[in-house]
Amino acid sequence: MEALYADEYESLRDSVRALADKKIAPFAKAVDEEARFPQEAFDALQSADLAAAHVPSEFGGQGADALATVIIIEEVARVCGSASLIPAVNKLGSVPVLLAGNTDQKKKYLTQLVAGHGFSYCLSESEAGSDAAAMKTKAVRDGNDWIISGSKKWISNAGFSDFYTVLVQTDPALSAKGITAFIVEKSDAGVSFGAHEKKMGFRGSPTREVYFDNVKISDDRRLGEIGTGFALAMKTLDHTRITIAAQALGIAQGAFEVAEKYAHERKQFGKEIFDFQGVQFMLADMAMNIAAARQLTYAAAVKSERGEGDLTFFSAAAKCFASDVAMKVTTDAVQVLGGYGYVTDYPVERMMRDAKLTQIYEGTNQVQRVVMARHLADLH
Repeated sequence: MEALYADEYESLRDSVRALADKKIAPFAKAVDEEARFPQEAFDALQSADLAAAHVPSEFGGQGADALATVIIIEEVARVCGSASLIPAVNKLGSVPVLLAGNTDQKKKYLTQLVAGHGFSYCLSESEAGSDAAAMKTKAVRDGNDWIISGSKKWISNAGFSDFYTVLVQTDPALSAKGITAFIVEKSDAGVSFGAHEKKMGFRGSPTREVYFDNVKISDDRRLGEIGTGFALAMKTLDHTRITIAAQALGIAQGAFEVAEKYAHERKQFGKEIFDFQGVQFMLADMAMNIAAARQLTYAAAVKSERGEGDLTFFSAAAKCFASDVAMKVTTDAVQVLGGYGYVTDYPVERMMRDAKLTQIYEGTNQVQRVVMARHLADLH
């Protein structure tokens, strides 16, 4: 655990926080209200080599470990949830390449990712959400090529990203064991995108359906062996659910800071509302739960980096706990601000809306509890 407090991580936090406060926070409200891509945040993160910092240095990245990546996402989410999906989605889309890609695939796609070409992840479908193995999108062999047909739902940064890790059925008779992963490029003939989803939160991150109309790609786009896609998808989520925990953690921290500051500024009955025990207890509980979520999230990140045997439990636990904390903290922050918390003059209502999604995507928190229960033995 001593690694969690190394000076290098605190220096990273300070630099990312400074960048977020100066170049991302001023645009967060407009990004949400206009439901537009956070271009200013992308430009700032890309210029600072933070949009895909997790990519190994041999492919042009910063080689940031899992904990450093968590801190980057946390600090960006503290001021703008939508912007935090830039590094988070880039990691989600490219982890399958890191885990199962060959040298040529890594060199081709990871170097372009670092250069600013986004990478998204296509797993869910309209009828295959929590039950991902029920997917219908398929790939049929055509000589040395594959023909992909179908669609993927709820794809973050769809249309913005240039590359997509796509999970498809290559042998429906085998169910989960018939799923294979491929890399699809936005420029491939037959790839198109649906309308932007109108969302409660994270409005600045485009969420769209991705359509594959007989998309023909060569076999060198295949990630790993045929039939290993589902296992790869689950292994990917073991690593990337921690980035959702980091996102939730940052949102909670941002809401807490606004609420604490407001409690000292707002006066009622002749004194700061902070002086009332009811408010003090709310703020104390916020701080306590954020601290607990941070420890669990950071511990999970270290386990991800080390590939420890109890990673599946800890990644699910971190995502579940941190997102539940974020929902509670942001809701209480709105309460501390009262009427001002309910209007857009302050960011806590946006943070509350953003927090809700962290309990849902990359596996609902009900699914996370199932995952944890199935891996209790890993803790022994």
